[in-house]
Amino acid sequence: MKRFIGIPAILAAVVLGGFRPADTPRKVENFKLKDYNGVEHSLTDYKDAKGVVLMFIATRCPISNSYNERMVALDKDYRSKGIVFIGINANKQEPVDEVKQHAKDKGFEFTILKDEGNVIADKLGASVTPEIYLLNPGFEVLYHGRIDDSSKEAKVTSQDLRRALDEFLAGKVVSTPETKAFGCTIKRVTAS
Repeated sequence: MKRFIGIPAILAAVVLGGFRPADTPRKVENFKLKDYNGVEHSLTDYKDAKGVVLMFIATRCPISNSYNERMVALDKDYRSKGIVFIGINANKQEPVDEVKQHAKDKGFEFTILKDEGNVIADKLGASVTPEIYLLNPGFEVLYHGRIDDSSKEAKVTSQDLRRALDEFLAGKVVSTPETKAFGCTIKRVTAS
């Protein structure tokens, strides 16, 4: 009798969409956000890329800022391989003009979007800066977590995002699809 108790729950989960096999990647739904110049971008604008890296970043977070040069290098190293890097700023206290100046000062050549009201951060469950999502052309999450294992570049022992990108580009399964992101908490707009 006990073996039948779990079947209704499993069927309900499947019918209600709450069941997902462990090896099925989560898919990111299309979204639209404006960049710091007010130009709207859609995730589907990048459907022809080999992959998309969404990076939740900040202007005032010292941990996110410790990664600025590494983010520039990642974009430079993988852009020619068909990977698109997109920065997303979801912090309520960092206005668009500040985001624009920060990008200019730090030499960011990748697109940076402003997530007003932290809508996309909420949908993805992003909680800190920097926090990374590597998506395949179908916008399935292949890797989620940190860029590497230390905010101090000299102490890095595991280049997690680079490894995930290299494995993905080589046609391999990403060996470590999840790591713990660390950084400053995203300063959210709270629902009233």
